[in-house]
Amino acid sequence: MVSLDYLLGFLREDAPFGDVTSEAVVPEGTKAMAMIIAKQEGIIAGVEEAKALFEHFGVEVGVKKHDGERVKGGDVILELSGDALSILLVERTALNVMGRMSGIATEVRRLVDKVKAVNPRVRVAGTRKTLLKPLDKKAILIGGGEPHRFSLSDAILIKDNHLALVSLEEAIRRAKAFSVYKIVEVEVEILEDALRAARAGADVVMLDNMTPGEITETIEALKREDLRDGVKIEVSGGITPENIEEYAALDVDVISLGYLTHSVKNFDVSLEMIEKL
Repeated sequence: MVSLDYLLGFLREDAPFGDVTSEAVVPEGTKAMAMIIAKQEGIIAGVEEAKALFEHFGVEVGVKKHDGERVKGGDVILELSGDALSILLVERTALNVMGRMSGIATEVRRLVDKVKAVNPRVRVAGTRKTLLKPLDKKAILIGGGEPHRFSLSDAILIKDNHLALVSLEEAIRRAKAFSVYKIVEVEVEILEDALRAARAGADVVMLDNMTPGEITETIEALKREDLRDGVKIEVSGGITPENIEEYAALDVDVISLGYLTHSVKNFDVSLEMIEKL
């Protein structure tokens, strides 16, 4: 689960001096029952995080749907009972977390299913194009995708701005010398650089912003030099839900999309008060 302290940071931002509306309107000590309900079909995520937030404030939580389950509109996700002011305080933060994570998980699952139908061995991955990494990376995993690097500390990914300062071969040599434990990936945009990266010992070659035709040509060139089996091929850039199946049909290992997190559409969940206890 994402750390409670991280989650409480969102709540502190939402209610820095309390929930003045609820405190003004609802008598202290009021007990209530409530439900969190899915308003659409998809993959639910963020259940553990919402549960932890409510329980931190003494609300009893009954989990009816777990992270990774497919739900439909009208399904009850959580049942809540306890102090009404606590339920109202946590409501929007919990719904925001669940809505974002479920939106990502739902879209990831949709694209994973499309890719697997074409090529079962290809993995779908996210990117670092997000500021909410703990939530977004977990949501990608729940949806069946690969989170890719969590941070700059996880793996070595040599990109164009590195290669503007150091030659490709020298960058790989330095990266290999830096650590025997870190995977070395190199981002390239043309066939010749893909060959250079593979010859120099890259573990992963990312073919960035290449058309399916260019990717096919590059992979064939790697095969001719007996380099294909020694590297994993990742493709990225210009890939959308509409054309992802075309890329999945190629001899690639990973398809990565920043779209999964930077263009996420929130999943619709709501909290409904059922009765006063």
